[in-house]
Amino acid sequence: MDGDFWSGVGVDLHLEPDVAAGRRAGLERALRDAVRDGRLAPGTRLPATRRLAAELGVSRGTAKAAYDQLIAEGYLTARQGSGTEVAALPMDGVSAAARAPHARAPRFDLRPGSPDVSTFPAAAWLRALRRAIATAPSLAYDYGDPRGRIELRTALSGYLGRARGVIAPPERIVITSGYVQGLALLTRMLDGGTVAMEDPGLPFHRDVVRKGGGTVVPLPVDERGARAGALDSAGADAVVVTPAHQYPTGVTLHPERRRALTDWARARDGLIVEDDYDGEFRYDRQPVGALQGMAPGHVVYLGTASKTLGPALRLGWMVLPPHLVDAVADIKLHSDHHTESIGQLALAEMIGSHAYDRHVRACRLRYRRRRDQLLDRLGARSKVRGIAAGLHALVEVADEAEVLARAEAEGLAVGHLGAHWHARGEGRPQGLVVGYGTPRERLYPEALEVLGRVLRGERRPE
Repeated sequence: MDGDFWSGVGVDLHLEPDVAAGRRAGLERALRDAVRDGRLAPGTRLPATRRLAAELGVSRGTAKAAYDQLIAEGYLTARQGSGTEVAALPMDGVSAAARAPHARAPRFDLRPGSPDVSTFPAAAWLRALRRAIATAPSLAYDYGDPRGRIELRTALSGYLGRARGVIAPPERIVITSGYVQGLALLTRMLDGGTVAMEDPGLPFHRDVVRKGGGTVVPLPVDERGARAGALDSAGADAVVVTPAHQYPTGVTLHPERRRALTDWARARDGLIVEDDYDGEFRYDRQPVGALQGMAPGHVVYLGTASKTLGPALRLGWMVLPPHLVDAVADIKLHSDHHTESIGQLALAEMIGSHAYDRHVRACRLRYRRRRDQLLDRLGARSKVRGIAAGLHALVEVADEAEVLARAEAEGLAVGHLGAHWHARGEGRPQGLVVGYGTPRERLYPEALEVLGRVLRGERRPE
């Protein structure tokens, strides 16, 4: 009876009864443990004793006696006509803490980092998915190339060239499960090197580099973007930048700084990692071309579908200098072998049919309207930066802590500049990082009204 697998009514469960003390006691203990550790959830209907006995190779009397004992102990319940079910047990202190609900969600979420996922083009994605599955070779369902499906790499080669100015032959593209994986792969390739990262910048990305064995040094950012001149004294092997729309300040890297960065890379044989996280969303003119086009032999370009389609897809891409492709592909192979294939094929279909371009254009108009609503609501009294592109803006404030406290009292969640500095210090600029991609359309105007009230220091009307 050891290690038997039985199928209940709609449930499969692997039991390992210890029959040393007898079959009945062993079955009781195995069922009791399955209920306690959650493998049998409350409300799960168990098989009839006759079926259970047949599947486990015990007598029906043994199965019935085990059920009766667990019913008496409160682990199971039995009702006429409903069969035997797992009872809802009171949680002890440990399990109650483990199952405690998360902190209450804010009424209004203006935190940066996410798009409006309600705009996901479900119909277009479904059409692309159907075409992809209908035409996919049987080998598409096997283990794949760690660099990714050639269909997607070919589609991206054309798209990135025309939309972002990236020099991206398919053989130099590696598909990832997002930006974070791409950054982690590069950190492993550097084997504990020193990486300069923008200050201010996203703390989580610094953690990714550190956990990968890299050393992080700050690269100051001012109104012209990352100060490339500071790299000479930083001793960095690589630098991570967001040139199209710096996060979180929103500035665009000045042309002179772009040239200085590429000059540094050529002179020091350094590596530039370009995070093009929202480069498609430019509102004052055509999107600024990627830095990679200026020095394709020294820049790793990282992009994803997270801001254009949604983070749930877990699809990203790296465009690598030729001499790094094999090394990164090998690390990818030994990391997760390859990124899932069916989503890659669907995205390739969307790009090839230009459905992806149409969706990006629609989102660009939608987010521009939201950006304009934000500016109209805040008015001339607020100094707002980084509004030319992207899904967030930086609103300068005199006292972050005070404003954040008022926001929390109103049920409003926003980001703040203080969380993005490499090290805390007096005299640093302060501001709110306001994302306008996340709220649903019907909630956005009210969220902006609350934000304006918080910035003005006004109380909620009674």
